[in-house]
Amino acid sequence: MKPWKVGNSVVGIDPGARRLWIGGQRLHHGLTGIAVAGAGLTQLLIRRSEPNRAIAWALAGAFLMAHDWKDRGVWFRRGPQND
Repeated sequence: MKPWKVGNSVVGIDPGARRLWIGGQRLHHGLTGIAVAGAGLTQLLIRRSEPNRAIAWALAGAFLMAHDWKDRGVWFRRGPQND
């Protein structure tokens, strides 16, 4: 049984619980924050964009990770995590 209420096997959403699944894998704020912060830091290191913009991306990622810190033990756990 799929845990999401709206969507298909590619993208699923549970609006009530504010959760998102991509390919059956739950996507946490923390995992997204790692990707966003990594993109910002990479832009900063290779000087691909203005420093202000890269720092903003890194801070946005850090805020996403901080917001979901209580669930850090399950950020990389495989499966739908419908608990």
